[in-house]
Amino acid sequence: MVCKFSDIAKAPTDLLNDDYTSKVSLKAKKNAGPVAVTIDTTRGAGGALTSKVGTKFSYAGLSFDKAQLEANGSQTLETSMSPAPGLKLSFKGSKGADLGATYKAGNFCGTAKLDVKDLAKVSSSACVGVAGGVTLGGDATYSLKDSSLSAFNLGASYSQGPLFAAVTTSAKLSSVNVAMLYKVNSDISIASSTTHSASKSCDVVAVGGLYKSAFGDFKAKVGSNGIVSASLVKEVAPKVKVTASGSMAGADVSTFKYGLGVSM
Repeated sequence: MVCKFSDIAKAPTDLLNDDYTSKVSLKAKKNAGPVAVTIDTTRGAGGALTSKVGTKFSYAGLSFDKAQLEANGSQTLETSMSPAPGLKLSFKGSKGADLGATYKAGNFCGTAKLDVKDLAKVSSSACVGVAGGVTLGGDATYSLKDSSLSAFNLGASYSQGPLFAAVTTSAKLSSVNVAMLYKVNSDISIASSTTHSASKSCDVVAVGGLYKSAFGDFKAKVGSNGIVSASLVKEVAPKVKVTASGSMAGADVSTFKYGLGVSM
């Protein structure tokens, strides 16, 4: 089924961005009857620990996808429901509040979102799958305060065999982003992300790869800023995953940063 427009370049973007962190964290999930509870604890630069406590459950056809309380007292609430086949209504509240709708039918996926806190903007997107592994889409944001389009972009993706490529625009079509993923085999994948504009014909954002070994999943990438990053994701026990990562600017060891995450 066709994806949302925001996910049109998801495959290479996830490979180049996920599992790279400079934080030390522990995420623990536990089911308490019909309620799932998550405690996410992160160590700060000074060694202080901060935690987020969240839960998710469903009741009478309404799904509470996230009800979270953070250490600073802020709260997040995300709910959703499906009143008709293919239609999902959602509410997301934190610093702002958005009322959204997603509709999927066949090779079409459309979304709409309204800022119900400030009534400042409304946005929508659409994606449609066509023949030959091609997906076309676009999105637009309308400013209710200025009575004008504040953002609009187009995109397309192509998937055939081991090759995936996505082209999207940004900043009102002023630049083009190209993301590519190639699966060499079942264990090795490589990805790249570049940006093209009138001011700069080609800017290599990142190039990276994934190697799935018997020991764990190794990932590495290099960015246009010269920072080299690597990570290892390993399941050390059933439902216990450890993610270790590090980054460094070139050969300057003084810039080395590490991260360690445990999820259980």
